[in-house]
Amino acid sequence: MPSIHRSMAPALSFNGGFVDTIGFLALQGLFTAHVTGNFVTLGVSIVHGTSGALAKLLALPLFALVVGLSHLAAVSINRRGLTPLRPLLILHTLLLVLFAGLAIWLGPFNDGDSATALLTGMTGVAAMAIQNAISRQHLKGAPPTTLMTGNVTQGAIDVFTLIGERDAQQRLAIRQRFKPIALNLGGFTAGCLGAALLYLGIGLWCLALPVLVAVWTCVRTFGSSDSLS
Repeated sequence: MPSIHRSMAPALSFNGGFVDTIGFLALQGLFTAHVTGNFVTLGVSIVHGTSGALAKLLALPLFALVVGLSHLAAVSINRRGLTPLRPLLILHTLLLVLFAGLAIWLGPFNDGDSATALLTGMTGVAAMAIQNAISRQHLKGAPPTTLMTGNVTQGAIDVFTLIGERDAQQRLAIRQRFKPIALNLGGFTAGCLGAALLYLGIGLWCLALPVLVAVWTCVRTFGSSDSLS
């Protein structure tokens, strides 16, 4: 795995956990990154009569649309002899800036289906959709940065395999595979906890932190020979 991916993937995992947590806390249970989780919270909204059902219904098709458009943009950039990672990261960062700005300006959101909440929430979903596309297609060899279930599954398999594995080369290979998984899990967990604590302390202004992290990922691609794999 290129060196830039080893540092960028945990940073994006931090943002994945952070933005998803803030979306859930501030937008009536909306998951901006783990969009399939919105089906669960949609059921809760229906049973308890809380707001946010429309946002949860819109999140999945919008997410899929933005992922598809990100893929088409990457293909187009490749055809021009360029590499898509940096422009996609920049677009992702700009959407996070817009998401943070809208949240700070228009929030708090007591009605998850209001026009302001929908605009803010769908901007966050679009930003996380691009991050998912980047993670899936452009961070070769890096574990997912938002969907942690697969990472936990593989990590558990690796840990229990190490218990019974005696071959030195196999143990080394397992450890090498497990390290980036552990870093992403740690980054995501730190993002979730950090978001909750900062939201309690400074409210939606805490979204400045994932913006800064996203800016760092963009800067990180400049001057790196393996940045655009």
